[in-house]
Amino acid sequence: MDAHSPADEHPRKAFGWAARDTSGVLSPFNFSRRAPGEKDVAFKVLYCGICHSDLHMVKNEWGQTVYPVVPGHEIVGEVTEVGSKVTKFKVGDRVGVGCLVGSCRSCDNCNNNVENYCPKSILSYGAKYHDGTMTYGGYSDTMVTDEHFIVRIPDNLPLDAAAPLLCAGITVYSPLRYYGLNKPGAHVGVVGLGGLGHVAVKFAKAMGAKVTVISTSPNKKNEAIENLGADAFLVSRNQDELEAATGTLDGIIDTVSAQHPLLPLISLLKSHGKLVLVGAPEKPLELPVFPLILGRKLVGGSCIGGMKETQEMVDFAAKHNITADIEVIPIDYVNTAMERLSKVDVKYRFVIDIANTIKASS
Repeated sequence: MDAHSPADEHPRKAFGWAARDTSGVLSPFNFSRRAPGEKDVAFKVLYCGICHSDLHMVKNEWGQTVYPVVPGHEIVGEVTEVGSKVTKFKVGDRVGVGCLVGSCRSCDNCNNNVENYCPKSILSYGAKYHDGTMTYGGYSDTMVTDEHFIVRIPDNLPLDAAAPLLCAGITVYSPLRYYGLNKPGAHVGVVGLGGLGHVAVKFAKAMGAKVTVISTSPNKKNEAIENLGADAFLVSRNQDELEAATGTLDGIIDTVSAQHPLLPLISLLKSHGKLVLVGAPEKPLELPVFPLILGRKLVGGSCIGGMKETQEMVDFAAKHNITADIEVIPIDYVNTAMERLSKVDVKYRFVIDIANTIKASS
């Protein structure tokens, strides 16, 4: 074998499932992990969530995928080894890794604990690491990560249902706080009741907000109000419902990653209200400017969160018993799960039981 093949480039043997081409089909894959350096933590992967971006990446829908790709950035497990200068973790700790495994650690963003906005941030899979090798994600048996990018999972959070917090959770928690929508009594809209949306409802409620879910599916009303605790529900295609709610929301977290009109959402905002986009549609959306000017309204974005805030989010979730609603699957079901995810057929997050179902002999 070529000395630079994925199986030989590092000393530690590793095993996962990878996509080899734009079909996005995942299959067993032998590769390798680096030996833990002095600041590295090695851990056995127990569970890994399936994020919508995994689906985009395995099919190269964003045009940046390098094959073979081992996806997965909602990774939880148990520490097996720590480097000599690791101070925060010890063998046996419950830990997680989200979307980031590296950054420059010296720019303004890094110094301000928002490594997620570092121009040189390194994603957990499909990116080049400091040593020039590719990063491989959590659809695999082991991880080796710099301790700075590792999150501690509190004991009262079940690992499987906590995994999606590392991407979906922080993606909605960060903008709720940054845009000031975490104040008791704030009225927050959540657009789309999927992996991100259902967690956004839980976090906003725990922060003391009044929450209105906005969805294209009338059949999700009962689920939103009875199971997730939302206060109100609007069908986004129902003009009468939207008109009745005009100017009632302080802010909106929009989790939809498909094409959709922004004007109806902007109309729901009070003056000085904020529409925050966290879903990533492939094509640009149309932005009507007059309603922004006339109401001094903002349209903003947000992308995951820094490590300090990610730990705060997990601790907040533990305190308020917030977890994702999940369907646990074996690794060999992963291609079916991806198909179902593309049809939005999951409530609300698939999580792969890595420890019990990934076998190096697959």
